[in-house]
Amino acid sequence: MIQELVDLKKSILNGRYEEALAIVDELEGMSKQAIIRNIETFLVRLLIHLIKNQVEQRLINSWVASIVDSIRQIKKLNLKDNKTSYYIKQDEWIEFLQDAFEGAIAPASTEIEQGKYNPIKLKQLINKDEVIQAAQSFLDLTYLYSSEELPDIIYQKLALLPGGDEWLNQ
Repeated sequence: MIQELVDLKKSILNGRYEEALAIVDELEGMSKQAIIRNIETFLVRLLIHLIKNQVEQRLINSWVASIVDSIRQIKKLNLKDNKTSYYIKQDEWIEFLQDAFEGAIAPASTEIEQGKYNPIKLKQLINKDEVIQAAQSFLDLTYLYSSEELPDIIYQKLALLPGGDEWLNQ
């Protein structure tokens, strides 16, 4: 990125504005890719906990904290600086979720019941569509609620997951 900034400065100083605009476009693309990579990291973390919940049929405070934080971070990262538009629109998540699901299997396999299932066996046990649908429903909340409202809404939704009722009444 440093080289692009140097090139941008030279282009502006030399009056090559078309070249400068092309560099600005390239920098914008690089920035968007970095933000999307960060979002994908939080998606994987979210899916790991949703997979664990589905397999173990329980919900614990550390998972809840991780799920809530993942969704809040995704909301923050996804909202563009103009505060009115998003990097990933509400109807564009499925590809990202499909990819993140694949990235979540191996780490989830190490955490579920002390690594009882290898990734292949774990993948056979999971209803992928249900996990992705649950994740999508949490992501939908990021378009509807403010950062301040979001945690309480997520807690309500978590109570509907397997073991959520027991977690809520702890």
